[in-house]
Amino acid sequence: MDMHMISCATFVMLVVGVVVASAGEGGIIEPGALVEKLAGDFKFTEGPASDAQGNVYFTDQPNNRILRWSVDGKLTTFMQPCGRSNGLCFDAQGNLWACADEKNELWRIAPDGKATVVVKDYQGKLLNGPNDVWVRPDGGVYFTDPFYKRAYWTRGAMEQDCQAVYFLAPDRQRLTRVAGDLVQPNGIIGTPDGKTLYVTDIRDRKTYAYDIRPDGSVANKRLFCEMGSDGMTLDSEGNVYLTGKGVIVFDKTGKQIEQIAVPEKWTANVCFGGKDGRTLFITASSGFYGLRMRVKGAGSQ
Repeated sequence: MDMHMISCATFVMLVVGVVVASAGEGGIIEPGALVEKLAGDFKFTEGPASDAQGNVYFTDQPNNRILRWSVDGKLTTFMQPCGRSNGLCFDAQGNLWACADEKNELWRIAPDGKATVVVKDYQGKLLNGPNDVWVRPDGGVYFTDPFYKRAYWTRGAMEQDCQAVYFLAPDRQRLTRVAGDLVQPNGIIGTPDGKTLYVTDIRDRKTYAYDIRPDGSVANKRLFCEMGSDGMTLDSEGNVYLTGKGVIVFDKTGKQIEQIAVPEKWTANVCFGGKDGRTLFITASSGFYGLRMRVKGAGSQ
């Protein structure tokens, strides 16, 4: 698929003078680093995901497009339309998995931009609207399925009996509901070793951790912290990054260690990327931001 360059004049990098509280020695943020606005004038940004080279893809959901921020700082449109994609995640083969909620589907998008609908229902009923996705090391896929009624839907009422978390087996033949007791699951991320899954229940204002079993099921549900979130990511030290009013960071025990201010009404999602995996990319309302970190993203080499 041809990639169309967005006007560079519109997207001049701006330093937004947000001094990060604990950017000193020993913190998770690079000393002296500031949150930088990399691009703007979007309707609502979501779903950042880094490919193996460190290029970051994210969605401008109301405008029905997936954008690409390259490691050399260039912004292009990767796909438009894109099924109203929201959350994104890359697999080991370089495919981009997308929560395409225009028709309540889960897509796999090849590097050349060819999209395949992989999941379109559960037990013969429409999904609520896949929202966020994580691919575990063996290719199994977890995604959240909250119900947010969209103005562009032509469907009727919610068909599923709950808002749940699902697992798609690596062979793509088996889709199972692995957590159906949450109020409204949203953000999701797993550890690089494939052993722990984090899920945020945004409406209940809680984030949980689960043990991942080889068959895809989850066990040992436990409260990680008393905060819900829209999106989430992990760093190389096991810290968990949640979003909402800026970015809030918790260590692996669930203790808050950082609050990163972002000059937007709402921060939707985060991921690590860049050439060295040490830039935190932040999708927040109409803007796309970056912050240099001392730590790398989980799984970065």
